[in-house]
Amino acid sequence: MTTSALEISALTAGYGRTTVLREVNLTVAPGSVVALLGPNGAGKTTLLKTIGGLLAPMSGSIRLGGVDITGQGATKRATAGICLIPEGRGVFPGLTVRENLLLAVDGPLSDHYDLAFEVFPEIARRMNAKAGSLSGGQQQMVALARAFVPRRSIVVLDEVSMGLAPLVVDQIFAALAVLRKAGKSVLLVEQYVGRALAGADVVHLLDRGRLSEALEPSALDEDELTSRYLGIDVATA
Repeated sequence: MTTSALEISALTAGYGRTTVLREVNLTVAPGSVVALLGPNGAGKTTLLKTIGGLLAPMSGSIRLGGVDITGQGATKRATAGICLIPEGRGVFPGLTVRENLLLAVDGPLSDHYDLAFEVFPEIARRMNAKAGSLSGGQQQMVALARAFVPRRSIVVLDEVSMGLAPLVVDQIFAALAVLRKAGKSVLLVEQYVGRALAGADVVHLLDRGRLSEALEPSALDEDELTSRYLGIDVATA
């Protein structure tokens, strides 16, 4: 039997006395792309933070490659293979691009980022620039470059396309396709419903802290999901 890349069982989490996630069960198969859709406030970011080790669960378990990591912190989870790309620009603006990339690895950059530099050649040309001086799209590329580090086996992405120009969004999703081809597993929270449905093997809907069962993307209606989960009436938009 194939071991899941990531398995979440009966996960309940929140902040203080406020419960946000309730008995969440989620499996990400090796080399697969799983999309997580839901309205604002549904608990998507809370779930990703809990997976990344930034938030301790109230109950339940998280297994990475069959190993229970529920009690581990963010640093140990990153070392074990989880790469969390948070919402917004996940870079240190006062550091150079080179310094940002070095924070995630040991040893020469060429040992870890060759594929990333092929996918994002423009950041390879800006290695000595302060990350804060880059465009929003370039900053996101620097953040996403960490996902190409070979030891990162599962990439967890929170709205990586938010606020980016359409051409940059195309680059980002092309990069996700390369990650998948490289054998990475991907858990993706995404505002562009059509993009998520087109690139995912499995879709889960999260609403009010409760997660749906795994759904086939082809069985879902993009317009209905956009209206239901993003509050946009496609018929009148």
